[in-house]
Amino acid sequence: MTDPIAAALRQHRLRWFEAIPWIVALGVYFGFGDQLPFFSQMLITILFALSLDLVLGFAGIVTLGHAAFYGAGAYAAGIYAIHVSTEPLSGLLVAAVAGAAIGVGSGLIILRTSGLTQLMLTLAIATLLAEAANKASFITGGNDGLQGIEIDPIGGLFRFDMFGRTGYLYCLIVLFCCWAVLRILLASSFGQSLVGIRENVTRMHAIGAPVAGRLLIAYAIGAAMAGIAGGLLAQTTQFVGQSVLSFERSGEIVVMLVFGGIGRIYGAFIGVAIYMIAQDQLAKSEPEFWNFWIGALLVLTVLFARGGVLGLLDKVRRR
Repeated sequence: MTDPIAAALRQHRLRWFEAIPWIVALGVYFGFGDQLPFFSQMLITILFALSLDLVLGFAGIVTLGHAAFYGAGAYAAGIYAIHVSTEPLSGLLVAAVAGAAIGVGSGLIILRTSGLTQLMLTLAIATLLAEAANKASFITGGNDGLQGIEIDPIGGLFRFDMFGRTGYLYCLIVLFCCWAVLRILLASSFGQSLVGIRENVTRMHAIGAPVAGRLLIAYAIGAAMAGIAGGLLAQTTQFVGQSVLSFERSGEIVVMLVFGGIGRIYGAFIGVAIYMIAQDQLAKSEPEFWNFWIGALLVLTVLFARGGVLGLLDKVRRR
């Protein structure tokens, strides 16, 4: 009989094509030096999408309010830089703690429900945080946004330059570290149990799995990763606007995952790249109607590639 642990390790072992995203990212650094701020935003959004994929794609927690953790991390890192310290790595830690704290606090309520009720609660919590940020304008800047953020050189050596070179590499390294942690997590028994909960929660209860506890842990980890993504945004742009907590931000990231493939760790990479590049190009050629073409692409994806681009590639490979 095959050892289940060995089988799981074989399933999650590193493959050669997993190096492609990182090779492409390095190629972008050397080949698109004049567009690095845009690609830095893409790396941040990929990290945000990865955090949502853990919650939605692997744990099966439906949400339309994931921007709550992203925005909390952005505001926490910005406020920390203004009032406490301009050191970037400790700022990211603060952003992660802020996201995780809100994730645990809201998760204790949200994870008691399921389906449409759960979806509406996630949206309500994000809306409450957005209104709180607007009300607390004396510290968040309100509609004007949080300004005056200054960040020290990383390790005292690498200063954030106007061309975005340091910011890009900073975002890439943080994304790689978070991706590595997530990949190890999903390959573990904890990650396998999340998939089991997503597929059949009743059976997982029957075998004695601590379903509530594991969902809360997954929700908190996803919230912390989203907080780190928000912290990166605050540090690289040195500005935080209220849009980081908006429903549109939560909706966009779900659409990106649909494009790439929900529940596939590389779906975030592909979906974010497709969405942001399409948005950038369409906004130049069709500035008034680019949303129409994004919507049309989403409809085609849902109708003909329900597993996203990665699902479509799997079908082609099987045939």
